[in-house]
Amino acid sequence: MVRMVRLNQGLMRWWCCKSPHLRMYYQWSPPTLTSSQEGVKHHVVDLRSDTVTKPTDGMKKAMMEALLGDDVYREDPTVSELENRMMHLTGKDAALFVPSGTMGNLISLLAHCEHRGSEVLLGDLAHIFLYEQAGMAQLGGIQPHIIPTSHDGTYDAKELVHRLRDEDVHCPRTTLICLENTHNKCGGKVLPLSWIDEVGEVAKLLRLPVHMDGARLMNASVASGESASRILEACDTASICFSKGLGTPVGSVIVGPEPFMYKALRLRKVLGGGMRQAGMLAAAALYSLDHMVDRLAHDHSHAQMLAQAIHQNGNKIASCHPSEVHTNIVVVEVNPDVLSPEEFCNRLSVVEEGEKSAVGDSIIVKVLPWTNTAVRFVTHHDVSTADIEAAAAKLKYVIQEIDSKNT
Repeated sequence: MVRMVRLNQGLMRWWCCKSPHLRMYYQWSPPTLTSSQEGVKHHVVDLRSDTVTKPTDGMKKAMMEALLGDDVYREDPTVSELENRMMHLTGKDAALFVPSGTMGNLISLLAHCEHRGSEVLLGDLAHIFLYEQAGMAQLGGIQPHIIPTSHDGTYDAKELVHRLRDEDVHCPRTTLICLENTHNKCGGKVLPLSWIDEVGEVAKLLRLPVHMDGARLMNASVASGESASRILEACDTASICFSKGLGTPVGSVIVGPEPFMYKALRLRKVLGGGMRQAGMLAAAALYSLDHMVDRLAHDHSHAQMLAQAIHQNGNKIASCHPSEVHTNIVVVEVNPDVLSPEEFCNRLSVVEEGEKSAVGDSIIVKVLPWTNTAVRFVTHHDVSTADIEAAAAKLKYVIQEIDSKNT
């Protein structure tokens, strides 16, 4: 059994090396500290994801004081308050609290595509397509029909017309269009409002609903200055996450029309997403709407600081243009002829001899390999300006060190 487990782990590591999409979610870990580093107090800056955030003291207090009821019976007053709040925020008629963004998207797709053999049109870099285990196919018999994604997270809206299936008995039925805002794989890009509206117009022409994966919708709202309701005006439904930049422990909300939400409620139950005294989690989400939305601008500013540091110090080793950073995600391209993304991450996660005296601190930066040629940095509320300055100093030192070894 032990040998089989080790074999499986080895195969997974080999497959992750072959597949950049798997790297992010396989438990990549930095090298073990050397004996000389053990016991040393390090300044650790965790920029792997905005999902690593922990609830603030105010949020935990709100959770402890929440009024509770049985939400499966629809009797939890705090959950009801959150759902009502999200209805008003997004301009939709109904809302439903669910445990996760993946479940929120899955419920939405299953509710829109009630018949097996349906087809969904979406970008080839969409989180729903890449990172949600093909749940639409596994559980709904729904086929994704992907469209090439541009660097800004959009795709050619005219392709929706070209890819619409007719009534030929050989074909699946086109049933839904999906968008993602902000766009994770494209580096936290904010979708242009004009493009969302264009997709909405095409969807009306084709008589198809539009679902937005709005895991980081509030980042898009803060960065663009547009309200959530305006961004979602052309969308029928959306799933909005609270456990990323908004910093709650868990939870997402689906918004949309009332008839849709009844189907969503039934699907939530069969997927195991019905939670009893869920008000403690809803209270965290309510707190985040009051206290965590406006401060997302700080995360965006911190991302710009990182991008500027890399742009100013980067060369043939690493590159990132600040204009490509819209929100809290920074994607840094590394030169594969010099080192791999994994090697770059490994170097950032250790402190070499003599480094502390040169940098002024013992700094460890945690980041993730993102593609075959890129590393992703994500800012969040648990990272301060001082942390970002430390990370920038570390990056400058490491880039110069690698550059000097390759000149």
